[in-house]
Amino acid sequence: MTPALEPRSPSFARVSLAVITSEREANLLGNIHGGEIVKLADSTAGAVAQRHSAGPAVTAALDEMAFLAPVHVGDIVRTFSQVNWAGKSSMEVGVRVEAQPWDEPSADSLHVASAYFVFVAIDEEGRPRPVPPLAPESPDEVRRLREAEIRRAHRLARKQEIDQGRS
Repeated sequence: MTPALEPRSPSFARVSLAVITSEREANLLGNIHGGEIVKLADSTAGAVAQRHSAGPAVTAALDEMAFLAPVHVGDIVRTFSQVNWAGKSSMEVGVRVEAQPWDEPSADSLHVASAYFVFVAIDEEGRPRPVPPLAPESPDEVRRLREAEIRRAHRLARKQEIDQGRS
């Protein structure tokens, strides 16, 4: 039997990344391609999942990605990420994406996207392994946990309904 893992707060594994966008990432409209934003969000979330679980973790699902505003070539894009929920071997990791023009340091950052990823911690053979429970400390972290539980319930209900329709 595996010993119980010590609970960890969301702040334990919190990560922020930043990049300056370039023309390489632009789409046909001249804005940054949404896939580039997804990739950056997934990389940030992956770092959080691996830090929380103290080892390898893989993306199992992108539960939701909402694009709120375009990102422009030259913007400084920042991602902010933390674990919102942890189960036996999986975790929901939330990511907030903000952008700011590189040449306007006094400009406010704009919330341009949000995403919720599900990660599974894996062992050396690629099998799921236990993750530490989550111990929220602030009202905001408790709210995030509650909302993550709602998303999880919806994912499971959707899967069950689809499976029932196929049998």
